[in-house]
Amino acid sequence: MSRQILAAFDNAGVFVYQAFNPGIVEAALARGTFGPGFNLDRMTWIKPSLGWMLYRSGYATKHNQERILAVKLSHDGFRTILSRAVPTTFDERVHRSINEWREALRATEVRVQWDPDRDLRLRKLERRAIQLGISGKTVRQYVEEWIVGLEDVTPLARAIQQAMEKRQPLPAVPEERVYPLDRELKAALGIEEA
Repeated sequence: MSRQILAAFDNAGVFVYQAFNPGIVEAALARGTFGPGFNLDRMTWIKPSLGWMLYRSGYATKHNQERILAVKLSHDGFRTILSRAVPTTFDERVHRSINEWREALRATEVRVQWDPDRDLRLRKLERRAIQLGISGKTVRQYVEEWIVGLEDVTPLARAIQQAMEKRQPLPAVPEERVYPLDRELKAALGIEEA
């Protein structure tokens, strides 16, 4: 399965998705960033693929995932997160040995995982979707420096689910394109050059 970072982005930033309980989302929307209920002391996972987020949250129906936020990050912030990422499993494309990988994993605050991507109907695609686990100083920078906007996309998730159940056309969603990265960052993430 191919690996590319597909994301909705514009000149101001890139969108990633997270699902939470309603209290966390309401507090975040009121502040413009995360606040009450959001735990800065644990790893939080961000996903640029809307399809994967819909799959993971069951269209925002799973417990503590009843609301989905589209979080707009600055490009600098997103690339910094990517530059700190170490795969959750050993990948010989990225590290020369298991010991080197283990040391890198111990030293990082960011973990990267590649999972089978999903379309809006939750069908598995022949490509991988990236998700990034962030903790420590990185999660504080995420909350305090890098978020440039928040949008509640729960109504969109529910509209997609309803259209699918009623066999109606799916609503329009933000276009996800290949996110541009330099060769060094691609190599560090295990992305092969086309």
